[in-house]
Amino acid sequence: MIAYANPSAQFKAHQAEIGTAVARVLQGNHYILGPEVEALEKEFADFIGIRDAVGVANGTDALELALRGLQIGQGDEVITVSHTAVATVAAIEAAGAVPVLVDVDPRFYTLNPSQLTSVITDKTKAVIAVHLYGQAADLGAIASLCQQNGIELIEDVSQAHGARWNGQRLGSIGRAACFSCYPTKNLGAIGDAGLVATNDIELGKRIRMIREYGWEERQISSVVGRNSRLDELQAAILRIKLRYLDGNNQKRRELANYYSEQLKSTFLSLPQENSGQSEHVFHLYVVRTNHRDGLLKHLKGKGIHPGIHYPVPIHLQPAYSGRVRCSDSMDITEDLSKTVLSLPLYPELELSQASKVVKAIKEYEQLI
Repeated sequence: MIAYANPSAQFKAHQAEIGTAVARVLQGNHYILGPEVEALEKEFADFIGIRDAVGVANGTDALELALRGLQIGQGDEVITVSHTAVATVAAIEAAGAVPVLVDVDPRFYTLNPSQLTSVITDKTKAVIAVHLYGQAADLGAIASLCQQNGIELIEDVSQAHGARWNGQRLGSIGRAACFSCYPTKNLGAIGDAGLVATNDIELGKRIRMIREYGWEERQISSVVGRNSRLDELQAAILRIKLRYLDGNNQKRRELANYYSEQLKSTFLSLPQENSGQSEHVFHLYVVRTNHRDGLLKHLKGKGIHPGIHYPVPIHLQPAYSGRVRCSDSMDITEDLSKTVLSLPLYPELELSQASKVVKAIKEYEQLI
């Protein structure tokens, strides 16, 4: 079987180093928020090029704690996209704020800055720019609008670890940046994990307090907090994988280039890269076709299992009906949900496997 992601292949690629790191933790005397977490926080901050990083339990918590650290909550509005993982919107609600959803750009599928002005109100406190599929949202336009309106910019970098915008690492541009380290991510743990990055030392301090019951001094809650602690095992594993992130992202780009070259004359609409400003790290290689469901069935019959990111926009999901405010037009988002398909792509994917994917797609093209 060829899946769209295969985190176990990355474990096997670094098994000896990961085993050594895990043994080090197990033989030590710290298992949560210990020296491995502290080392990861420093190394990740240095990698991104910012002053502070805070390890938390997962990416959803990273977003929630960033909002709470910025004192955004009850009665406030936070703008983001509907074409994203549900986690982005779940985190806004977990912080007590109201999600306001806008459509995405038709070329790059990230937040459409032209829709921001129409949904900004005096209750708007932040924009969460989701860097989707491995490529940056239009941070120039979004940051400018945020600055003009006194709104915080938060980056959701959960699908773009290591990518850049105008030469800067994503995660170094907004007031805060949030990373999921779910196993399938470009920087993935073997379990749940997350990080918040910021250049604001005081904000980092507040987020650290919130992640552990609001403690500044142990067992004394100075603010209302909760439990979102990162364990030492995941931190140790992430420290190993961080060393290989740039190299693995390059392998992703090489595979993406292979797909783009082989599929450029087919019926598929291929991913576009904002090459003038953005460096794509291809967390996902997402194509579009009106024959999506037929192609999906055909590929599965060949032992190839693509993904769909995402099959139902958040504003159309039952749990969020009537609970989110949307821009007037969500046409691109709604069309994407019917046409996108994520082809297999991960650093350990062999060229022979990618070739089988291409061959199966071209076979299906002859059937339609």
